[in-house]
Amino acid sequence: MRRRWVKVVAITVVVLAVLFTVADRVAVHYADQEATRLAADKYGYRNTTDGHLDVSIEGFPFLTQAFSQDFGHVALNAEKFTIDTTDNAQGGYLPVERLRIDLHGVRVTSLTARSAEANLATGTLTLSYEALSGVVTRLAHAGGPLRISQAEGSAGQAARVRITGTAGGRASDGTGTLLAQGNEISLSLPGAARPTATWRVQLPENVGFTAARATPDGVRVSLAGHLVNLGSSRFTR
Repeated sequence: MRRRWVKVVAITVVVLAVLFTVADRVAVHYADQEATRLAADKYGYRNTTDGHLDVSIEGFPFLTQAFSQDFGHVALNAEKFTIDTTDNAQGGYLPVERLRIDLHGVRVTSLTARSAEANLATGTLTLSYEALSGVVTRLAHAGGPLRISQAEGSAGQAARVRITGTAGGRASDGTGTLLAQGNEISLSLPGAARPTATWRVQLPENVGFTAARATPDGVRVSLAGHLVNLGSSRFTR
């Protein structure tokens, strides 16, 4: 009789554990969708037909995090969206290959206002040389295509890039600079006194670029922030 009772209890515990896991996964899936929708509306990371945006709340169980209004890790991944120049130059749109932001210590600060804050944010933004070549060619308006490739000498927030081709009827072959500061990225062509173009990226408040580096595959821009204000939050209700 005792063995039967133990067996019944064990089965009950397993069933309850399975039901809790299923409920937890359903709840986190819904929360992820809501967070993704909010990020799309607030930051514009899904403004192309082939773009992708995903916000995922990490950690298990999700329900205990939701009840405490405290989330250990929230990851945002966006791919193939565009950013515009600060002066809305014709043809100045720049495709972003990918953006990842990791938010640590996310806490809901107000249930009524649905606002949240992250203790720490880290991440990277990647620009392909193909996208950079395309935008400088469009902005040049005259001459043949311009090509941007890796150059040695990245330091701090300035990545060195090589620019070759024809612009304004003159051959160009030299080293330019891609500077990442705050939430803006500026590109200067060889010999130019002022940046050829500056683009602004919508980032969460208190997040900014910290470094830029030219790699074989593109320019990799690092970002970080503390006490990050996420504005309205829909991670929980």
